[in-house]
Amino acid sequence: MDLVRALDGLDAHPWADATHAYGGAEDLPDLLRALAGDDADIAEGAVSDLYGSVLHQGTVYAASAEVAPFLARIAAAGHRTADVLLLLGGMAESEDEHGVPPGAVRAAVTAQLPLLIPLLRDADPGVRQAAAWAVAHTRAAHDVLPALRERWAEEPEPLVRAELLGALARVEAADVAVLAAELLAPDRPAQLRLAAVLASLDAGVAWGAEHHSAMLSVLPASELGGERFDLDRAEPLRWVVAELLCRGTDHDLAATADLLVAALRDERPEVVAEAAWAAAEAVRVSRGVGGPLLPTLLGLLDDADSAREVLSLLATLGPAAAAAAPALVALTTKDDADERAEGPAGGPADDLADRALVALVLVAPDRAAPLLAEGLGRRPQALYAAAGFRVPVDAPFPFDAELLTAVRARLASGGLSGNEPFQLLALLRRWGPAAAPALPELCEALASHPQPAATAVAAVAADCPPDERRRAVEALRAHADDGPLAVARALYDLTGEPTELLARLAHDLAGKRDGVRFAAVAAGELGARAQLLAESLRAALSTAEDQCVSPVLDADVAVAEALWRITGDAETVVPVLDSVFVRAAGSVWFRWSAIRAARAAALLGPAGRPLVPRLEALLADPEQAPTAVLALVAVADPDTLDRPALAGVVLTSAEQEADAQGACDALLALGGGALTADHARRLAELAERDLRVIRSGLEGEIVRNDERLRARAREVLAALG
Repeated sequence: MDLVRALDGLDAHPWADATHAYGGAEDLPDLLRALAGDDADIAEGAVSDLYGSVLHQGTVYAASAEVAPFLARIAAAGHRTADVLLLLGGMAESEDEHGVPPGAVRAAVTAQLPLLIPLLRDADPGVRQAAAWAVAHTRAAHDVLPALRERWAEEPEPLVRAELLGALARVEAADVAVLAAELLAPDRPAQLRLAAVLASLDAGVAWGAEHHSAMLSVLPASELGGERFDLDRAEPLRWVVAELLCRGTDHDLAATADLLVAALRDERPEVVAEAAWAAAEAVRVSRGVGGPLLPTLLGLLDDADSAREVLSLLATLGPAAAAAAPALVALTTKDDADERAEGPAGGPADDLADRALVALVLVAPDRAAPLLAEGLGRRPQALYAAAGFRVPVDAPFPFDAELLTAVRARLASGGLSGNEPFQLLALLRRWGPAAAPALPELCEALASHPQPAATAVAAVAADCPPDERRRAVEALRAHADDGPLAVARALYDLTGEPTELLARLAHDLAGKRDGVRFAAVAAGELGARAQLLAESLRAALSTAEDQCVSPVLDADVAVAEALWRITGDAETVVPVLDSVFVRAAGSVWFRWSAIRAARAAALLGPAGRPLVPRLEALLADPEQAPTAVLALVAVADPDTLDRPALAGVVLTSAEQEADAQGACDALLALGGGALTADHARRLAELAERDLRVIRSGLEGEIVRNDERLRARAREVLAALG
């Protein structure tokens, strides 16, 4: 097929009727022409733009289905064939479908198989490999399996054969189990051995010594060669350990630990690096794998190079890795001569000590505090962690008198840059009254960093003697007129006098939407004392002329909540929240605006009953369901609630890592009568199974948050009997 025919009908196609990630699809004809053009740079840019529009971060759209025939014809014409095949395969693979019937995009790609299957015989191995990957994702076994088997019998290139094996496993996993077993032998090419391991997992084959040996024999998998390898599993060891752990058996947990320990003990640094990365994934997936790995991880801390690979993993384990504290202290306290030998300040040695101190902050914070005091100014990553940006909100970094002295000296030195002053102020704020000796430095910081300094002053001066408290108030008052809202709020917190705060809130309510939201929140916290702001709040509500964007919706929610707290005026508040629900409906971009509106609705109690249909509409979204259930319990007629059904909804949210803590709150609100025996079993499984419920988040948070959820689930089970 030539390129002229590939673009037949391009201009006559009704592109305006389809949409992609950025709206109307009228731009697709120009992108397709650019893709098919002679300028390689422009064509490469067109590929990138097409990914952004019709396969945006893995999501497909109506325009994705419309563009599939043109892409297939361009590929068949031999123009950027491999790139286009990968795009088509990605479209067929996606199950994240927006504004298009389920399976419609995959069906559109499947319809192009007569053009795609012949590419399995292309002269270019890269095209054959991409073709195998793409056609397998159509899942059209009747058409694809015979072609893949035929190509398997003829294909000479190991990398392409590996992709073919993966494709066969993807289409019909059980069909390749026997074939995969034959390819695990050490005399087979490495690419095929790895593909055989992956295919065995796809087929559900029990993990055995032959798989263990084959996997270790191909490490580091990144050095197998080839531009791609089994494209959806670009990090094979990481994928293997996750797949094994997700089987949820004691055998597979032990097999994963054995595999990782063996890889971590390899003498080759590149294998250790790959194993450490895979081990980090294992810890994110499994509650039980960290313990068996810890002794091996501790041994790696004896060498600087291997230590670098595992510090982040130890940070993720947090207090569970307390046994690593002595080795982390040793890495952090390298003497100055050693640091100079390895590199200048900010070089490799400093970086290793800083990263070791980060891990210590999260593993054993009591031991980290004096070391941070000694290295303050040279340990920016550790300060970032200790200041509350990586430690849990409910477990602040412990107070240390030496560290307080060092923080005061840094603040007094002047000339601080970047994020350091914000981090120092955050640390003092979290210490609260214990940091009272630093009030002079905090008051000085009001001039250069008024917002964080003001919140810190309010927290630190709360329990100070009257004279010190009075000096803090005077310093705040000196910055009240031209300072941010935080200064006025701090003044109110310390004096109980709302005059400055009310004046500032009235000003901000007449300003930009972000300012309106924060001002409304502060006004609501004042309650009846903010009665004078009621009209300003009503005037701050959006109008039909305002854009439908998150800041507008969030500001309306905050204003509605403030009006309720101040006036109890349901006649105003209910229509505002109803309007937010309507504008947010069906859009993932406004998901959190709807959640905030549901939280506000819950405050209304029975007065919010007209919002019940809006709240019920949120139950279909796992992220929104727990908040919606809490609101329904608060506002709906109790006799109308199907409590067991609602319990099932929020349990599904928890199982999908969608507001799992909120799901526990909702179960408690629903009461013991809501839990069936199956519900209790599911909740117990969330608490006791090996697979983590919480698998995402910042380093140092994942394990803590998951353990916190386990404890919470156990509390709910006990409370509900």
